[in-house]
Amino acid sequence: MKTLNQSNQLINLQRAAVIEDTISLGQGQLTSTGALMIKTGKFTGRAPKDRYIVKDSITENTIDWGSVNIPIDQESYSKLYKKVIDYANSTERVYARDAYACANPKYRLNVRVFTEFPWQSLFVYNMFLRPTKNEQENFTPDWRVYCFPTVVADPAIHNTRQENFAIINFTEKAIIIGGTAYTGEIKKGIFSVLNYLLPQEWNVLSMHCSANVGQKGDTALFFGLSGTGKTTLSNDPDRRLIGDDEHGWSNSSVFNFEGGCYAKTIDLSPSKEPQIYSAIKFGALLENTAFLPDTCTVDYADVSITENTRVSYPIYHIDNIIYNSRGDLPQNIFFLTCDSFGVLPPISKLTPEQAMYHFISGYTAKIAGTEEGITEPQPNFSACFGSPFLPLHATAYAELLGEKIKKGTQKGDGKINVWMINTGWSGGSYGEGERTELAFTRAMIKAALTHELDNVEYRTHPIFGLVMPTTCPDVPNAILNPRDTWRNEEEYDKVATDLAKRFIKNFEQYADKASPAIIAAGPKLP
Repeated sequence: MKTLNQSNQLINLQRAAVIEDTISLGQGQLTSTGALMIKTGKFTGRAPKDRYIVKDSITENTIDWGSVNIPIDQESYSKLYKKVIDYANSTERVYARDAYACANPKYRLNVRVFTEFPWQSLFVYNMFLRPTKNEQENFTPDWRVYCFPTVVADPAIHNTRQENFAIINFTEKAIIIGGTAYTGEIKKGIFSVLNYLLPQEWNVLSMHCSANVGQKGDTALFFGLSGTGKTTLSNDPDRRLIGDDEHGWSNSSVFNFEGGCYAKTIDLSPSKEPQIYSAIKFGALLENTAFLPDTCTVDYADVSITENTRVSYPIYHIDNIIYNSRGDLPQNIFFLTCDSFGVLPPISKLTPEQAMYHFISGYTAKIAGTEEGITEPQPNFSACFGSPFLPLHATAYAELLGEKIKKGTQKGDGKINVWMINTGWSGGSYGEGERTELAFTRAMIKAALTHELDNVEYRTHPIFGLVMPTTCPDVPNAILNPRDTWRNEEEYDKVATDLAKRFIKNFEQYADKASPAIIAAGPKLP
């Protein structure tokens, strides 16, 4: 296998050095807070249709091949790999960064990332865990990532869909990325690798979720797709953050995969997201944002480049964190959904089987105006709240989740409670009802975490089978049963039945590998 030259590599440069290089090369500017602002070019988000996995003796019978996990042959990969290496060896400088994933040393994955641009190296520093100086001296990478946006594929030669590509090779333990400078491809490439390795080799559940720890040492997990409030609700001043995006659940702990945060910044303000806002300082990397006219102050409302404006920063930019990025086994799990149909309860409790069903479903809803062509609420299902990054079949992760829930935790009463939180609409669908107040959502989560919902009366939803508390501290009783909030209860039944049908239809693609108990935990049509 062809390798990179050593002569043009700049290895593990300090943050100040890569920031200085970025500015001197005309690739970025400093903002009023000292953060570095850059543009990622044509691609301002991931390109899931151009993500491939090499199909070989290791992956052929283990990967869940399809529209998410797209196969590519070894020969095509090798041609592209050679093109990447030849280009890298011809350039004046290559930025090499040593980092690792998984805060639990037992599962640590050493990664060496080679990048074309200096600010890509800053992203790697921010997002992954950082070896000490002594560890760098004897660093041996388990995986290598090569990210060179200038290198493009020829679909006729390389069997890609178009010029950009991100390819994972489990045999060679390498990821090559070209044609796109969007940094999220690096982060999600390693996440996909961990999603493949950890469940199979270590019985560790890899999760797309945030996690925090209470004052009594109790761990909570927050799953949710974009727009459900995952970052907002897990950043709690009374609880310390383990991490905001990617975690592992072993037999003894929950641990962060990363060493940083990659947050959306659209409409960011100090009142809405004070911790993120204050973390955007020297060392943070802003992507595709813009300045207020004639200033170096960021205009977070500006979406002229993209609505997917982002910032990466090392987790130590936040004060209220767990510094070893590890916590005990979770006592509470929250599935967050923004249900714009106004059907699901604002809080409900799930059985282990229901947890597996809704984990596989990964439901939220898009509202009118969020994407071109959407004029009414549309369901959005993403298996395990992260289907683009799951090399294995969704049921493999769900069964592992169910196994860990049933096994329980060693703390408290030993039980692991699973809750569904609807941060969406009540009293009607989007356009008719109102979105649940954030203060009420926070109160419900607090009540769940402090065991104030352990001994209250519950009632069962007739269609979805979810049990709903009849009372909750600091929350009006009237909103706890969604049917009671609608003016026309028959209309509620009609919309609820329609949403249940959509759940059932979506689940058909997983039913062949799901157990009868999981299937039975889904909604029941009247």
